[in-house]
Amino acid sequence: MPAIPEGLRPSPVLATVDYDRDGIQHGFLRLPYSRDDSAWGSVVIPITVIRNGEGPTALLTGANHGDEYEGPLALFDLAANLAAEDVTGRIIIVPAMNQPAFAAGTRTSPIDRGNLNRSFPGRPDGTVTEKIADYFQRVLLPMADVVLDYHSGGKTLDFLPFCAAHILPGDNPETRAQEARAFELVEAFGAPWSVRMLEIDAIGMYDTAAEEMGKVFVTTELGGGGTATARTVRIARQGLRNVLTAFGILQGEVPQARTRWLDMPDSDCFVFADDGGLVEFHADLGDMVKKGAPIARLWPTGRTGVQPSVLLAGRSGIMCARHVPGIVKPGDCVAVVGVEVGGAEDMEGPGPRELEGMI
Repeated sequence: MPAIPEGLRPSPVLATVDYDRDGIQHGFLRLPYSRDDSAWGSVVIPITVIRNGEGPTALLTGANHGDEYEGPLALFDLAANLAAEDVTGRIIIVPAMNQPAFAAGTRTSPIDRGNLNRSFPGRPDGTVTEKIADYFQRVLLPMADVVLDYHSGGKTLDFLPFCAAHILPGDNPETRAQEARAFELVEAFGAPWSVRMLEIDAIGMYDTAAEEMGKVFVTTELGGGGTATARTVRIARQGLRNVLTAFGILQGEVPQARTRWLDMPDSDCFVFADDGGLVEFHADLGDMVKKGAPIARLWPTGRTGVQPSVLLAGRSGIMCARHVPGIVKPGDCVAVVGVEVGGAEDMEGPGPRELEGMI
């Protein structure tokens, strides 16, 4: 991640909460945004700060992409119902960090088409999306000891419900301890599946920004399809409290939940479409697939009488993600295959964070 240039102006975002005050505060991050229908308007992002004395700080975020809903549901619920006396330290809750996209129900911002999760470190004099990223980069992330950022598949992907962390580059003891703590929290989250996540592109990600600051970072993919189910919301809510308890911010014991571990060792996990068409899957989420076996077919839609192209699995494993709309475009990720392992200690290889240099 590029270093923030020296001499940048202060963030234009104004917080209506005091991060150092004990108790519960519900307020906003207010970003000036002059536009045709409001000359002196603002983007207003809800935020809750719960603080009770000294202790670690958890930064909890949802709707980094605006069409992903389990996180906002879990976080709006926590903000409305958690008592300050139950907390040791501080919890900062931002249920919809990309508020413009969340309000529109879109992955990216309708204001500038910015993908917040590819906009870090951001700029205080950039687009609306870059200004939001800059505030998280320079104000919120430095306060945090642990970051939980909720994701799901949005409108274009569907996932097995899992919690995940990344293998971090570097061999120094601090990095190894940071990585180990992240995977401990993944296990504590207690999702049905736990994953060592491999990103297609990690440049500009919130994850990368937090990890490079030395923060313990945990994320999720909890379903998708542009909605949330009763099951995935239950997983999100329980996992949230489990992570806060495991980190010492909430009191109590973390319940023992059985989770199955998946590894994403390399680029063979991903199945991409070279052509467009109507997708017909040969496997469902959670099914075992064999390397070289058909995982999907793409039927041409421009004419009849044409045979479909066949997409093959690049490795044997469990289908853990799939494309959602029936129509696939060239270059779309159609499916992801993970390899089931016994636990985080059984992951293969060095575990790069992204595909760059692997394809």
